[in-house]
Amino acid sequence: MINNVTLIGRLTKDVELKYTPANQAVAQFTLAVNRTFKNANGERESDFINCVIWRKSAENFANWVKKGALIGITGRIQTRNYENQQGQRVYITEVITENFQMLESRSQQQGQQQAQPQQAKQQSSTPNFGRDSDPFSGDSPMDLNSDDLPF
Repeated sequence: MINNVTLIGRLTKDVELKYTPANQAVAQFTLAVNRTFKNANGERESDFINCVIWRKSAENFANWVKKGALIGITGRIQTRNYENQQGQRVYITEVITENFQMLESRSQQQGQQQAQPQQAKQQSSTPNFGRDSDPFSGDSPMDLNSDDLPF
């Protein structure tokens, strides 16, 4: 059986880190993932995917990732259900995140957040995914600060 998920999207809000009664860290978050096609009005839609991450990875994720950050994750789809107060069965499908990767530096994230009001006026027809700048082009040395590293 194969149950693998790979997603690239933007975090819809800051991560809220919680702990179980057994002191296990858990964080829930939502990724906005662009669809590859446009709707009947010519607009690109997004799917909002609910995700969960556990233990030390959850703590690292909550400490390093902020709203609007471009994130790549791998994991698996899991469904669960419960009975709500009205006696109805509620089904939840979410991605259990096993690995994550930040796909922008903090300075790029801050620039993205400042540019969002301007970008709302001039939407791009396709997602950029970092094509505007290539950190491996050799034009200038990379400015890495130990504060930017998640370990």
